[in-house]
Amino acid sequence: TDKLVLVTGGTGFIAQHCMLALLNADYRVRTTIRSPGREAEVRAHLKVGGVDAGNRLSFVHADLTDDRGWPEAAAGCDYVMHGASPTPSGDQTREEDWIEP
Repeated sequence: TDKLVLVTGGTGFIAQHCMLALLNADYRVRTTIRSPGREAEVRAHLKVGGVDAGNRLSFVHADLTDDRGWPEAAAGCDYVMHGASPTPSGDQTREEDWIEP
């Protein structure tokens, strides 16, 4: 298939399993990551899962707490699988810090 799926939260456990299933089903995948430096880590995890995605996997820098990057992430996508989730820590223990983003 030539269908492109956006999977948000590409460094997350569930998102990576979704990406493995999509790549194994011959979809192209674009994923969002908050830190551009984690692309190699995601590719390595997918490889351990049995998929060397090559150019069928692309990355966009985007964060749930910021509108920047999201139009680029969604551009041209046929489907979206939303796996991103805020993970507040430390002093960010209020419900709003988890739900608002």
